[in-house]
Amino acid sequence: MHAAASQSEIVKSTKLSKLYAGKAVVNKLDLTIDSGCFCGILGPNGAGKTTTLRMLVGHCPMDSGELSILGLAMPENASLVRESIGVVPQMDNLDADFSVEENLYVYGRFFGLSSVVLKERTKELLEFASLEEKAKCKISELSGGMRRRLTLARALINKPKLLILDEPTTGLDPQARQAIWQKLRELKKQGLTLILTTHYMEEAERLCDRVIVMDQGEIMADAAPKELIKGEIESHVLEVHAASEALLEQLRCDSSIARFEKSGDICFFYGEKLNHALEVLEESSHDDYLFRPANLEDVFIKLTGRDLRE
Repeated sequence: MHAAASQSEIVKSTKLSKLYAGKAVVNKLDLTIDSGCFCGILGPNGAGKTTTLRMLVGHCPMDSGELSILGLAMPENASLVRESIGVVPQMDNLDADFSVEENLYVYGRFFGLSSVVLKERTKELLEFASLEEKAKCKISELSGGMRRRLTLARALINKPKLLILDEPTTGLDPQARQAIWQKLRELKKQGLTLILTTHYMEEAERLCDRVIVMDQGEIMADAAPKELIKGEIESHVLEVHAASEALLEQLRCDSSIARFEKSGDICFFYGEKLNHALEVLEESSHDDYLFRPANLEDVFIKLTGRDLRE
């Protein structure tokens, strides 16, 4: 039996697991996401992010554990749950045979919405996505950013209580990405619960009020972005490119260096002020370096490693 979920709990899983070929892709996942939360799920390829999302919407059967969405036990209530969820997939799956407004209207029909409701809802969402002037256009006439905004608008046609976004800005230019970010901030202000997976650390750091880092099917860290950075990583990072061994030896003499890593020809010094190392660099002729505050990407690399995942 599933324990009754609190009214504020949109997602609740207990020891949720999924195995492929005997290997746990999602391994005894305990997860609670409250109403109104904007939760980012980060992880390298194969970490279990997409599998977790697919279980949340009932598209992937779980092997063990318990899961409830919107207070309803899964997977037995998957059809009912999907009526109150919106999904923005990694790849656009818009219907090329329909116009922009027809994509919204026809999709809304799957939720049993009436023509009167759909007409008004379509108008609202075209305005939300800044696509009013493109209403009659075919999908082939839209830019990549427009298609992503339309996919986002379509996911909102049923006024969902939970919106799941799987890498929604991959492949977009900076302007288009910023436009999507602004739309997501608007939805957050409206009280919608959002779950985002992304490989853009800046995206998660700017948008999410909670970030979960997954690797090998398990949660490695879970906190607000600023808390993760403060709790998991040193305050500053010095990146030195293509330095000689002699220069590196001088830099390592800085007693405030807490950690040192090398990736290719880039050396990373982690610490607090790193005053000695900076003085050495300023006095040398080597100017290919960057001193910066630590960020979410540094946390991600520390927790999941620098090895390339395919």
